[in-house]
Amino acid sequence: MNTHSGRRARTAAATGLAAALLAAAPGVATAAGENLPPLRPSTDTLTVDAAKTCSDEPVHVPRAPELRAVVEDPAEDNEGWETNGAGAEFELWWTGADGTEQRRTHTSGIVHSPVTQLWRTPSDLPADTVVSWHVRAVDDEGATSAWSDQTPGTTCRFVIDTVNPEPATVVSEQYPDDGGGWHGGVGVYGSFTFDSPSEDVVEYVYSFLGSVPGRVRPEEPGGPVTVRWMPEESKPYYLEVTAVDRAGRPSSRTTHWMRVAAGRAPVAHWTLADPAGADAAAAEAGPAARAEDGVVFGAPAPSRTGLTSTVSLDGRGNGYLTPDAPATDTAETFALSAWVRPAATDAPMTVASQDAADGTSAFTLGLRPTADGPATWAFRYGGTTLTGGSASAGGWAHLTGLYDTEDDTLRLYVNGEEVASETGVAPTSAPGAFQIGRARGDAGARWRGEIGDVRVWDRVVPRKEIERMGSRPAELVAAWDIERTDDGVIPDREGGEPLTLHGGAGFYTPDYDACFEDPECLEFPAGALDGDDHLALDGTGGHAATDGPVVDTADSYSVGLRVRFAATTPDRPMTVLSQGDADSDAFRVRYDPAASEWQLVVTHGGEPGAEETVVAGPGAPTSSSDEVIVVHDDSEGRITLYVGGEAVATAGFGASRSAPGPLQIGRGHTADGGWGEYFHGGADTVRVFSGALTASQVPSFAHLG
Repeated sequence: MNTHSGRRARTAAATGLAAALLAAAPGVATAAGENLPPLRPSTDTLTVDAAKTCSDEPVHVPRAPELRAVVEDPAEDNEGWETNGAGAEFELWWTGADGTEQRRTHTSGIVHSPVTQLWRTPSDLPADTVVSWHVRAVDDEGATSAWSDQTPGTTCRFVIDTVNPEPATVVSEQYPDDGGGWHGGVGVYGSFTFDSPSEDVVEYVYSFLGSVPGRVRPEEPGGPVTVRWMPEESKPYYLEVTAVDRAGRPSSRTTHWMRVAAGRAPVAHWTLADPAGADAAAAEAGPAARAEDGVVFGAPAPSRTGLTSTVSLDGRGNGYLTPDAPATDTAETFALSAWVRPAATDAPMTVASQDAADGTSAFTLGLRPTADGPATWAFRYGGTTLTGGSASAGGWAHLTGLYDTEDDTLRLYVNGEEVASETGVAPTSAPGAFQIGRARGDAGARWRGEIGDVRVWDRVVPRKEIERMGSRPAELVAAWDIERTDDGVIPDREGGEPLTLHGGAGFYTPDYDACFEDPECLEFPAGALDGDDHLALDGTGGHAATDGPVVDTADSYSVGLRVRFAATTPDRPMTVLSQGDADSDAFRVRYDPAASEWQLVVTHGGEPGAEETVVAGPGAPTSSSDEVIVVHDDSEGRITLYVGGEAVATAGFGASRSAPGPLQIGRGHTADGGWGEYFHGGADTVRVFSGALTASQVPSFAHLG
């Protein structure tokens, strides 16, 4: 024994006395040299298999478990240079088959205190037998604490269960596993009841078609439990269920097969594509809707939707349609949708509503102006109002409102995307007539603009279905893969208008052979931007243009190309892309070297001096190519400039106009209305889309279509 540890050799009486003194005066440290016993392990720190806490009621485990306890030796008896350590002495016992008591013990090593010590119990412990256990702490002098189950502790117990539970049974009235027909439907909830013959099942783990597993517990072990589920697509599905007993043992997996039918058709549907002069809107489902004098049929329809026409409402007292009957029971699950284009956004307007009994509307779907920003779309139901998305005058949008009584959730979707939701919304009855273009109260909040394809359902319309209805994917309308031609006319791959070269525009073709033949050639010429050739613009008058407009700039569009500057330090602003009329540009994309930024400029009108919106992002020409793309999302009222696949600038813009002029490559209008800012460099891979590309589509714009 070394001199430091030898000073701790004391009688048991001295040790007990020191402990008693410390307990009587907890704020006073023991005298140097007195060894205090370790602390009694707290029952709260004792666990079985790390997850199950110590309990007098036996916990069930699937195999011989791992026992854990936190042990601690007090530091009050240490010198300043000493450390204290603690180990754990575990003891377990049970009554054997012959009635005799069996015991096992284990003592861990001593390590720095406090510490969690563990015992991986022997594998030959008996199954289906109550095994009791406790633990006490041991210090490096051999002193021990009281056992953990001494008052006020608890004796811990466990039972080893080696038998897996029986497989679960699954029963569903709406979606049975009958090996045959199609049942239920998209947007229709079904109940699934799980049960097991084993009385010790405490949990079921389930998954629909490989989704993230869910877990549900019955009220009592061995009891049944019911879950609800709603399919989003019409197709075969399977449900997998595993029963888990109190020991954590799983059953074999039960697979419940089912085939989900298509969702029910709308209970009311008006395309509003009736011929001009009609006095009512024919119904695809439900009653026809009479039209008042302020309704004009034959209005334009949103492109890329399959709709042929819509109705235009004048926003006055007689600008509405109604079937003079309710479209659905609003106290139950329902949904409604419509394509809309507001003529203005400075006042509340209603797309659709249904009359309540008290002279108000139970719900309204429409828009709300805001004090300090763009107008927003709104869905009010009872006392709850959801708002989201940006409403742009003259821009088409698809709106969907949904109330789901399964969880009393209200949702608003704009262009297929959920923009707002709220749960805990109380149901509201509306026994009155369905209205298109007006609501009760707010002076009618009558709609001014176009409405088309109004639908009402008595079921949930799932997210995927809403996405399909509200989608207007961008369509490629022009693609010029610029390769050398003898006549200076570049054909459109889509069969539309060609690009014609003007001024000092020509073609660039890298002459690799000349470098091979020249013994002094040390550097090959730069390759073409795409393919064998690209457009070469001289910066003084060279440009390429179509004969007429390529895309309707009043609607959503995306236009882009690849460019390479002749010098990485240009000495003046240059325009790479524009479309407008004889005196101004509806949009132009330019680079300003003085500000070291790319700029997208859009005008609010065609007259000289019209207001402009400019969005800009930092950038610099490189020795390689840049992909420059402008995206105008008319439904959101937003313009975005992308360079190299990244959005460098974006802003709200709700003053779009149709530009009757041609698409220009390499020039734009200057402040005096003349042509200028000619681009010096190369251009290639020009693409024009009707519709707004998504951020994920932009990096691959050259390969879309």
